[in-house]
Amino acid sequence: MTRIRSMVAPLVVVMLAGFGATAGAQSTGTPPASPRQQQADAYYQFIMAQQLESSGDIDGAIAAYQQARKLDPAAADIPAQLASLYMHQSRLRDAITTAEEALKLDPANRDAHRVLGLVYAAIAQNDDANAAADTKRAIAELEQAQPPRNVLPDPDTEIALGRLYIGTQQYEKAIPLLQRLATDEPGWAAPIRALAEAYVGAGRPKEAVGVLKQAAQQDPGLDLALARLAEQSELWQDAADAYEGAVAQNPSSVPLRLRWVAALMNVPDDKGLPKAREVLTKVLDESPADGGALYLLAQVDRQLREFNSAETVAKKLIALNSNSLRGHFALVQIYEDRHDYRSVVGALQPFLTLIPPDVVAQQKVQYGLLLLHLGFAYEQLQQWDQALSSFEQARPYAPQGAEIDLYLCQVNLEAKRYQAAADLAEKGRKQHPDDVRFVGLEAQALRRTGKFDQGVQLLQDALKTHADDVSVYLSLAQLYSDGGQPDRGVTLLQSAMTKFPDDSRIPFELGTILDGQKKHKEAEAALQQVLARDPKNAQALNYLGYMLADRGERLDESIGYIKRALTLDPNNGAYLDSLGWAYFKKNDLDLAETNLSRAATQLTTNSVVQDHYGQLLFKRGRYADAIAAWKRALAGDGESIDKHTIEDRIKKAEDKLGRH
Repeated sequence: MTRIRSMVAPLVVVMLAGFGATAGAQSTGTPPASPRQQQADAYYQFIMAQQLESSGDIDGAIAAYQQARKLDPAAADIPAQLASLYMHQSRLRDAITTAEEALKLDPANRDAHRVLGLVYAAIAQNDDANAAADTKRAIAELEQAQPPRNVLPDPDTEIALGRLYIGTQQYEKAIPLLQRLATDEPGWAAPIRALAEAYVGAGRPKEAVGVLKQAAQQDPGLDLALARLAEQSELWQDAADAYEGAVAQNPSSVPLRLRWVAALMNVPDDKGLPKAREVLTKVLDESPADGGALYLLAQVDRQLREFNSAETVAKKLIALNSNSLRGHFALVQIYEDRHDYRSVVGALQPFLTLIPPDVVAQQKVQYGLLLLHLGFAYEQLQQWDQALSSFEQARPYAPQGAEIDLYLCQVNLEAKRYQAAADLAEKGRKQHPDDVRFVGLEAQALRRTGKFDQGVQLLQDALKTHADDVSVYLSLAQLYSDGGQPDRGVTLLQSAMTKFPDDSRIPFELGTILDGQKKHKEAEAALQQVLARDPKNAQALNYLGYMLADRGERLDESIGYIKRALTLDPNNGAYLDSLGWAYFKKNDLDLAETNLSRAATQLTTNSVVQDHYGQLLFKRGRYADAIAAWKRALAGDGESIDKHTIEDRIKKAEDKLGRH
């Protein structure tokens, strides 16, 4: 109220004397008060209005403001304050009209701009049709309500403007404003939360977490907000620490403790797993039948590779409720980590034949996932018809139509039903033109049906429309290699490495093609590039180790690579075969048998694995067992073996048996 407030000190006495004179004049017929006296009376009414408003007499306050306006119609602060009162009474249209009247008197009146800004911000939240325009108007008004630098701003106005900036993704404006507000109002959590949100929106999650961490040291009430923000930003150690603080404030809350466990499970390098197990053990001591805690304990034990314990916990969860989807899901994951696909089938097949007809939406998703896992297990066991049936059965429960069709294409391709795979892939490509995975599968199926050039053309066309999709380059390079044109694949991948320098899949694929060309040094160099970027790439570690072992070179180094792969995936049959084969080449037959027998038991239809095991058994003089292994090799997938060589080995073993 710039004009009136400038007169406060000199008019205190005049105001009181003038008020009495005005009353006397009204009774004796004296001339009306002077303009100066009217201003003093207006100020009196203004003060009275504020007092009445603070005491809750809203009607009296409005009447006093209106009387003040009559006495001093040129003072913009009076309608600005009346507009503020209307706003607080949710009389938003009256607030707008009155504030706009104030701005006609003084276009720079910050209080009127503030009212308009806050009112339009409130309207924008409930007016979808005009929300964008109302928000824009609110921001413009609140920006004009900003005080000079040497004047402290109104915190409510500042936080409202900051939130509007966030809502319109103007983070570069929100962040400095909210930083200033957080500094000016150190005990207020709202600007801290808003500042963290602005940092997240600006792609600066670490700074967001840092702000909340610092504030939470003084205000533990922020721990939960910090935990959730850190979760969203995948800063798992920060999330776990924050949940620990939140649990300290509410130690009896089981949901909080389980959220803490979930964060601990995601801490890199499994560093949070021991603490997670400790927390879960305490929860289950208090509530032994808590399904959520049992499920998480099964997952923790699985991540710790304590598979027997994990299996026991999962089965306990199922025993508590035979229809427990979580229990079956936990059990299946354990079997899959063991690469024990027969047990996956044994657990799921009878359970999924009894899906109730009244399945709710959330359960449909879960049943769909279990059916997909059943299909994957059948696929690993090369029981193709059952795999296809499971994927088809999953379709009503898992609405990802494209995914189901992709699985069906892949299984038909693996089952050597190439025409069926090509037909399904073509149909999927036309239904999902932006999904290049169908193109890659169709191209491979076409090659298998003798239409190599047609497959190449498909992928070359896809490369023109999906030049930024690395999977197209990989599919085309693989097709060139499989079709007897590896040099074209190498050239394509070398150009792709320039375009996608950080994608490890490209040097890996390059290494496999070079290895197939017997360019072993170049292949090794490509695989080392993968490991330089990702030292925990188990696939590259195994391939490099096996490549050396198969040539009988640097066997100790080969064993080292494969052991590193097995550390990451201890029950992988392919990796076990690689290690056993390396020991076989080193003539360490006991260790060779330990690993090759496990691999052969797991991968019964893998012809190469059965051949390796047969060679080990033959060398140990177990000719009948060797013959059985080689017969499994001949009956298996037939990949990467020469059948005549296997038949010759069987004949030699039979000769040995005859001599014995």
